[in-house]
Amino acid sequence: MKSDDSPTRRAVLQGAAGAAAVAGIAGSGIGALAAPASAAPGPGPKKEAALKKSIEKARARVETGRRSANGWSMEKRVDAGGSIWTKKVPGSDVSVALRIGDAAIVLTHVIRRFHYEIDTLENGDVVGFKPPRLLFEHGWESNHSSGTAIDIRPGWYPDGAKGGFFPHELVTIRDILADCEGAVKWGGDFATPAESHFQIDVRPDDALLRKVADKLRGWNAAPGEGAGVLVDVLAPSRRSRADALERRQRRR
Repeated sequence: MKSDDSPTRRAVLQGAAGAAAVAGIAGSGIGALAAPASAAPGPGPKKEAALKKSIEKARARVETGRRSANGWSMEKRVDAGGSIWTKKVPGSDVSVALRIGDAAIVLTHVIRRFHYEIDTLENGDVVGFKPPRLLFEHGWESNHSSGTAIDIRPGWYPDGAKGGFFPHELVTIRDILADCEGAVKWGGDFATPAESHFQIDVRPDDALLRKVADKLRGWNAAPGEGAGVLVDVLAPSRRSRADALERRQRRR
């Protein structure tokens, strides 16, 4: 079974080829890999320089050299050999461009629970990656350019408007956020609300994201666990953890 956070087979092969190329120019000498003494010599200086230049050009086509508001590297385009790839959301018709790995696992959980418990989503209802701009109207919009944010039906829940969800839907949103243990923040809690918006709320080196993603991977692999399984969002224990997280996130 294909992992939720894996790109296509072709992309994996391309990534492996790129990693091999990078490894070939890393270390004390370009092309100096750990190998037996009898290994064939590496390419000459001209080929080494051409290879290095080719890799730098490939990176420049994708990387911006800037970071989004939540601390992740922004990229110029999607499905272009970088870290952001379009993937299908299991159990739905939705495809969305997200940063592969832990960020995609966590944001996909948000999308799936919304789809199963709030309203059925169609392809096009969820916006992930957005190309970077020099100036965003809201700072948090830059998180889309690092593949670490989603907008669910932004036309239904426009920025600046509050009250787009019914009370029982809000309870479910709070329960979804509690699943994510603070690794995801909802735009409905912003000073200027953006109720369609959900974003990774930790930096790349924060251990919380890996902890939550590993938990969700375990749920996805276990029957009767995770998104799509009916839960009682009004259960006192679930309400307690959701309320505690809401208070903590609203203070920030």
